[in-house]
Amino acid sequence: MDDDSVHRRGNGSEKYVSFDIEDKSERGTKGVDSYISVGGDGSLGKSFQNPIHAANILKTLFLILMWYTSSLFLTLYNKSLLGDHMGKFPAPFLMNTIHFTMQAVLSKFITWFWSHKFETNVVISWGDYFLRVVPTAFGTAMDVNLSNASLVFISVTFATMCKSAAPIFLLLFAFAFRLETPSVKLSGIILIISVGILLTVAKETEFDFWGFVLVMLAAVMSGFRWCMTQILLQKEAYGLKNPLVLMSYVSPVMAAATALLSLALDPWDEFRENKYFDNSLHITRSCLLMLLGGTLAFFMVLTEYVLVSVTSAVTVTIAGVVKEAVTILVAVLYFHDQFTWLKGFGLLTIMVGVSLFNWYKYLKLQKGHADGSDVAEHSRDSAAKYVILEEMEEQEDGI
Repeated sequence: MDDDSVHRRGNGSEKYVSFDIEDKSERGTKGVDSYISVGGDGSLGKSFQNPIHAANILKTLFLILMWYTSSLFLTLYNKSLLGDHMGKFPAPFLMNTIHFTMQAVLSKFITWFWSHKFETNVVISWGDYFLRVVPTAFGTAMDVNLSNASLVFISVTFATMCKSAAPIFLLLFAFAFRLETPSVKLSGIILIISVGILLTVAKETEFDFWGFVLVMLAAVMSGFRWCMTQILLQKEAYGLKNPLVLMSYVSPVMAAATALLSLALDPWDEFRENKYFDNSLHITRSCLLMLLGGTLAFFMVLTEYVLVSVTSAVTVTIAGVVKEAVTILVAVLYFHDQFTWLKGFGLLTIMVGVSLFNWYKYLKLQKGHADGSDVAEHSRDSAAKYVILEEMEEQEDGI
């Protein structure tokens, strides 16, 4: 095994491998398989154990299509309400609080109603809850809140291109958590994506400083929350391998944190003067609009979590870049956002950088397989994931 393929994190008691470990043999299958359908033991079913199988590819593509559709409609919904298209909605944090509350209620109800399918036999400790779940929930809430807040100041096209910087911060947090080893190649990839971001910002006629700051902070939070989400989904000891169970844990924290932001920042004293809340009919309409957004957000977040659990945060990030290109196209057609050749070249540069990172991970995986190492034997035909090595060792010791 290469020296850079295993790292220690925190107090040194946990070690990570830079690739997925999926053992088709009798050993090492428990706790590291990929999942999608809900099984009787509370985990997701094993239909994703062979990622190159045609059925698995179709299921993954279906999940990505659901993610694209719900995300695109949610983006159009947010911009229509928060921008000038329908008149700026006066309470963006209240809107997100409703969305997160719906996610919490729906996920809690589903896991309670089918409790026999979601039993994990693992109870997360308070220490892990505050050190793992709460930061993940806070990062996710800030990602969404900052992204929506930026849409008040900047266009969907500009926000989407700036948010494409998320892979940079995903890598930086992977370095910080020792999930990935810094290298010249990865530094070059980060540089390429950074140049792409600079090209999208250059000569921006509608540049707004605070909008830019907000969306870049959202990109930072996006990188952080996806690293944390993947660790939570793929570590058996946390008992959160099912995406719905994870959502039921993080959504209440997200709702509570955003509610505090709403109380502090939303202009509650001006609600009665706003056309969204000036009479009972408009209040009812506003509530229905927020419930619609909450439904879209629930399906979008659920498909995101499922995709991470069956592939990886890196795969979701790469699929997200393609999604962002589609979002930009729709924004140009629907909102008539300006899209110059310089912005197009910047977006292309970003996509090249992310594609190079995907290719780098693929070559590293293939090299490990060619070397005949234990890691390669476990990671055959798999997507590039980060899986905690300690789990595999404990399972092998018990054989």
